Amino acid sequence: MEQPVLTEATDPFCLDQADAVALLTGAPWGRYAVIGDSLSAGTGDPAPGYQDQGWSDRVAGVLLSVRPDLQYLNVSEIGATTAQTLENQAARMAEFSPDLLHLPCGANDIVRRRPDFGEIERTLRQMYSLAKGTGALLITFTLGRAYDVPVFPDWPERITAVNEIVRGLASEYDALVVDMWDHPVNDRGNVLSEDRIHFSTSGQAVMATEVVKKLASSLGRAASA
Repeated sequence: MEQPVLTEATDPFCLDQADAVALLTGAPWGRYAVIGDSLSAGTGDPAPGYQDQGWSDRVAGVLLSVRPDLQYLNVSEIGATTAQTLENQAARMAEFSPDLLHLPCGANDIVRRRPDFGEIERTLRQMYSLAKGTGALLITFTLGRAYDVPVFPDWPERITAVNEIVRGLASEYDALVVDMWDHPVNDRGNVLSEDRIHFSTSGQAVMATEVVKKLASSLGRAASA
């Protein structure tokens, strides 16, 4: 039987704007910052039936509906490693003084011939230490298994390793983790952009919902989506 074509309005993994706003109504965050790479930026190809917007801007839109005085800073850069994020983005982030801060998960750190996972962990730890010093609530996500770079035959092992580093650091630094590794959206044929790296806007919509739900859980609220 042919599967129905989903749109944002019918996607069971998406919250509509009103429900998302309801989950975060009264949330305390008024200064939302995003640092990192193209995954942080929400880069991705358009998908029919979904708003052409990345996850981070979507979350900002929900927070803006909750707090019209919200200040939003997204300084993420395509291709940035964790070290480059620290070098090029950290000062602007610290000057902004966020109370909610998204951290990247090292996606570009593992795209090298022989990644040094010890060094990756040390650099990510430096980022977490700096971020924790802002006093902001920290949030990050793990890489989904749909993310595919076939030129590296050990790619699944690389993702597994960096995801474990992220989970460990997040636990140590009291950061929220949106765990996308085994989310059912990974099984959708249209979840990735043409580059087979970035979520299309259908995946961005799901990611935004998962971030909103994770933030709601930190407020002690449950989501039905």
